[in-house]
Amino acid sequence: MTVKKDYFRTFCKISKAFGSTLKRDELLDLIVESAIETMDAKAASLFLEDKEKEVFVSVCQKGLSENYLHSDPYRVQRMSEEMLKNGYIAFEDVANDERILNRQAKIDEGIASILVVPVTVEAKMIGVLALYTADARKFSEDEIEFLTALAEQGGIAIQNSRLLRRITRNTYLFHDLADSINSTNLDIKKILHIMTADIAEAFGMKGVNIRLLNKDSGTLDMVASYGFSEDFLNKGPVHKDKSVTRALDGDTVVIRDAATDERVEYREAMKKEGIKSMLVVPVQSGDEVIGVMRLCSAEELEFSEDMILLVEALAHQGGIAIQNASLYLSLQEDKKSLEQDIWSHRSWF
Repeated sequence: MTVKKDYFRTFCKISKAFGSTLKRDELLDLIVESAIETMDAKAASLFLEDKEKEVFVSVCQKGLSENYLHSDPYRVQRMSEEMLKNGYIAFEDVANDERILNRQAKIDEGIASILVVPVTVEAKMIGVLALYTADARKFSEDEIEFLTALAEQGGIAIQNSRLLRRITRNTYLFHDLADSINSTNLDIKKILHIMTADIAEAFGMKGVNIRLLNKDSGTLDMVASYGFSEDFLNKGPVHKDKSVTRALDGDTVVIRDAATDERVEYREAMKKEGIKSMLVVPVQSGDEVIGVMRLCSAEELEFSEDMILLVEALAHQGGIAIQNASLYLSLQEDKKSLEQDIWSHRSWF
């Protein structure tokens, strides 16, 4: 009964913290400390997935040495497969459990038992919460449920942090683009940088490019790109009737696998470049589609509805900016030509 009371108090403390702070690191620290304190453990660590290295990396821990954390990273595939069986993994006797890798490192660290539960966001496992005890222990159902619930709180903290970053990111993107559009000295390079590099980094894309429609040649000509190799950029002309034509009709197109989708003109080049999924958005000025913006991902993605809406809005704003910049440059050229005419005529007097 005392232990269950402690569980209740712990969740009250965490709920109160969620109401008073949005700082992810503070909340994760509290979750890790609460796991150790409430379950009378030696240490705890929350790991998040590093997709490139396919390991879980510690982002918050207490009670473990740095040497130990770097000696035995959790492997994503192995951990995910084992987690699917029961929803958790328990190593009740580290010294004699044959599943344990680098057993001596754990013994030297003073670890006798380990309980690992998933950290999930939107039903997808993004990491694990691991609890370490100094005494060999058979974990009870209540303990497993409690640590799992704590891990869920960790997932909520991470998701809230991501949402906050997303709102901040979107605000900055719109602000920078609007500022460039309303500038008295339209900087087309800055506008195109926002629409490629800034968007690619904000959404974690491999690369982003913008192609404008050349009505004379019937091709989509590159005007800006970010994140792509020179070989890929020089693969050849992109024809409007062989590329993703629906985007030129004003529709946003999602390509799940660019290497096999028949709507993609250079499928082999996409595969070689490591492009998996694409989001192709029309760039419009008023009612006219003047080109397309392509967001390319190195992994297969399901682009969320809110992301698509945001990119569509940015592309539309960008289209207006490009058109305004083109008009501005034309006016500057006309002005320069007029001034030259005036000066040449003055020589007559």
